[in-house]
Amino acid sequence: MAGDIVPIELGLTDGNSFTLWAPRWREGDDEWEAFLGLDEDLYVLPGVAELAAFVRTNNDNDLVEHPAWPTLVQVQAEELIPDERHTYDLVGVPELAAEDPTPEVIAELEDALEIVRILGEVCELVPITKFFNGNPILGAVTTGTRNFEGREGLDLWVRIGRLIAKHWDDVLDAIDEVITVPEVDPKAVETAEAELEAAASAEDEDEPTDDEDIEIVETLDAEDDDEEDDDLDDEYDDDDFWASVGIDPIKIVTRGDEYLTLRCYLGDDPVFLGADGKIFVFTSARALSRFLAEENDHDLADLSTFEDVRAEATDGSLEFDVIDDNVYVLPGISEDIADGPRRIDRDQLDLAVELLTDAADYADDDTVSEALGSTTPLGWFIDYALNPDPKRMAPSGPFDNEAEAWRALEHDFEARLVKKG
Repeated sequence: MAGDIVPIELGLTDGNSFTLWAPRWREGDDEWEAFLGLDEDLYVLPGVAELAAFVRTNNDNDLVEHPAWPTLVQVQAEELIPDERHTYDLVGVPELAAEDPTPEVIAELEDALEIVRILGEVCELVPITKFFNGNPILGAVTTGTRNFEGREGLDLWVRIGRLIAKHWDDVLDAIDEVITVPEVDPKAVETAEAELEAAASAEDEDEPTDDEDIEIVETLDAEDDDEEDDDLDDEYDDDDFWASVGIDPIKIVTRGDEYLTLRCYLGDDPVFLGADGKIFVFTSARALSRFLAEENDHDLADLSTFEDVRAEATDGSLEFDVIDDNVYVLPGISEDIADGPRRIDRDQLDLAVELLTDAADYADDDTVSEALGSTTPLGWFIDYALNPDPKRMAPSGPFDNEAEAWRALEHDFEARLVKKG
């Protein structure tokens, strides 16, 4: 798909329709978000062929200034078929909310509510913005299944279902009022339909016949079994080594580079591979291993188990398999904060808070703990984003100040990093 313009399918009052959505993009100092349409009209098409034909023949709509539009007009029609993740049955939302709160149901409801919320914001649909702003309980859906466990959780789910059942007709009516089905060149539609048929035929030809569909199971000989067992042993040995020395390899992804380093905890106190509050970071495993083998002037050298690390590094057997919980990705968080708590990747944010807090504690610096205190706007935002509670009022935007405060923390953290190789 071209850039960040996404084909979506909407289950509306008059049936399923297709349109385009451009999630937030930046143009100079401005941020934009849009759907296919013009002024107050939201354009939807009855099929993918019509959508492709419209894109190819119309240059008077709100997406033509998007940087990906010139590429979009050249794609094949099949590339405009929405994937399952971008198919939203809006008419079926009340029925969905009346089902049991399984992970699949909650995820589908979350996606539907999110795209409707965005439609309300972009198209300035007052009934929709009032529905979401006036009912913060809906935010419970974004946290997965944990809010709907036990008797209180089921009661919360029922309350959300009743709320949706009561107001959803107003939500759909607001969307229907801005829906417009634009005229499309019939010849362009025929061309797109032919492309879709050709793509479907090619897909059918690629499907295996009954004979080709037979699964062939190869028997591993004893030597292959031994090699596989050796690989597993190596993996477990490496994990056991780091556990045995009480030190973790960690990966840090900044806006400029990706780094490897080490960290451990003495009691509750974090200690990094570094000195004087500075953290030594490396762009390759080889450079980190060489440093560990040759250098003693760092805070991990005082650990009783560090000699084991040095020995492994010296003989070249040291490996740095970083588990997911020790991968810290900083880029994109400030932009997500500016978009509001519903857009946050909670896992990424939670890990980033851990990293920045650990680094500040290591340097005996109170800056991070003060910035993330519950009385600060950023602290309140992050606490709500990581621990959403439908009984609490959600932070209200704009969140530019919170995003700027987070960028300042990132900047201070990166200033603690000392690149060694």
